[in-house]
Amino acid sequence: TRMGIAAEAARIIATEGQHNYHAAKKKAADRVGVSNRLALPSNIEVTDALYRYLDLYGGEAHDANLLELRRTAVQAMRLLAKFNPRLVGSVLDGTAGRHTRIALHVFAESSEEIVLFIREKGIPFSQEQRQIRWFNGEHRTLELVLTELDGRTLELAVFEPVHLRQAPPSPIDGKPQRRAALAEVELILAEPVA
Repeated sequence: TRMGIAAEAARIIATEGQHNYHAAKKKAADRVGVSNRLALPSNIEVTDALYRYLDLYGGEAHDANLLELRRTAVQAMRLLAKFNPRLVGSVLDGTAGRHTRIALHVFAESSEEIVLFIREKGIPFSQEQRQIRWFNGEHRTLELVLTELDGRTLELAVFEPVHLRQAPPSPIDGKPQRRAALAEVELILAEPVA
């Protein structure tokens, strides 16, 4: 049952633009006809199912979409160079779908620095907040600045400069989140999509 829910959650993430793993798992459990009170699959199980789904059904369309997302990420990282941007999430790990936001960690004393920079460039934006769990178990509110580049949504998560050395825990496995600087993303982009 857990594997069935994980597979359906992976399909929901890949095809419906759902970014929240917990919401995808609950929706999958409803579709499979299982009570939410039962143990849902872990985020790791859903991620594994997502890789399997993309291997089976992604094909050239997935590869082309991932390539375009990564190219746009490189453009954004060059534009935001003064904020030491780091690519994170599904565009980096290869599980990005059609509706995926390009997630970047940027580093500034406050979100206002990012907003002022974007405003000076004449780029429309909006702001959101997200709760994340930190290594010590406490929840922190993360400021997000959302904008677009080449028709793709950029999600800029604003961290203090001191956090450049310590990535927050991954919502998938709790280990430090994988982040890639511009040079690494350019290297990934130079390789064929796997």
